Amino acid sequence: MLTLASKLKRDEGVKTGRAPGGPSDSSHRVSIRDRLLIKGTCKASFPDENKLHHFQLAVSPDEGYYQSGKFQFEINVPEAYNMVPPKVKCQTRIWHPNIAETGEICLSLLREHSIDGTGWAPTRTLKDVVWGLNSLFTDLLNFDDPLNIDAAEHHLRDKEDFRNKVQDYIKHYAR
Repeated sequence: MLTLASKLKRDEGVKTGRAPGGPSDSSHRVSIRDRLLIKGTCKASFPDENKLHHFQLAVSPDEGYYQSGKFQFEINVPEAYNMVPPKVKCQTRIWHPNIAETGEICLSLLREHSIDGTGWAPTRTLKDVVWGLNSLFTDLLNFDDPLNIDAAEHHLRDKEDFRNKVQDYIKHYAR
């Protein structure tokens, strides 16, 4: 039976010249979950290497409306982390139903208190935050519960014009 794990292992063997199931270098080991969630579309950087609680995340979606853009997020991890979520703000101006043009983000896992149970919990990690931000451009793109109502209504009225406006924003702000 072909499984995702065996396919990834075989593909890795082809890339590195190793036989599947053979000895593997631990530095090349990447969990299947990591490869599925991030797909190389996210890159973290630390403006001040002495402040690991403050970093930037660049998200470059490889599909969907935002495919050709590069979006910068600023992430601050508070002292009370893991009991409270990190503070995240989008630094790139964007036309998105779940991100305000001023940078506020509507992502349930960043909410400290959530009625639906999908908000922050001490069991969540920074990897979940990165996954959530990356997914705002694909899987979690939500036109039904928008923060930017104008963008959501624009999409509802005219999807092609919405796509054009997104591309215009990318051209001016996200390159």
